[in-house]
Amino acid sequence: MNQSALLRPDWTPATIALMILGFMVFWPLGLAMLAYIIFGERLRGFKRDVNQATDGFFASCRRSHGHHRPHFSTGNVAFDDWRKAELDRIEEERRKLDEMRKEFDEYLRELRRAKDQEEFDRFMRDRRNAKRDDNGGPVAEFQTP
Repeated sequence: MNQSALLRPDWTPATIALMILGFMVFWPLGLAMLAYIIFGERLRGFKRDVNQATDGFFASCRRSHGHHRPHFSTGNVAFDDWRKAELDRIEEERRKLDEMRKEFDEYLRELRRAKDQEEFDRFMRDRRNAKRDDNGGPVAEFQTP
């Protein structure tokens, strides 16, 4: 029996013993163990949802960072112009990279679809051949006129 099976969020002797021990040592530990026993199954989904939400939030912050950049001046016009031109160039490169990533994702989707279609066609062909072999002759299939 591995450790994860021993401490699964359920009313097992191990979790009950840890809960009682937690209440005896320091009551918040016992309360935490009780919460784990009761709500432990939902923690995995909750953690996944929180991670997705924070990833989305920070991704939107990164995307909007370029649009709401404060325009501060150093006092040197030439440097400020150069800095603005470089930031615009970098933003354009980022946009191009995002477009290429989208194109590549679409390409991979098409490859997966083609592979799936090929595997399905092979399955149907093998299935048809297996039926033909079992009956000793050709299989009568429904054909549309």
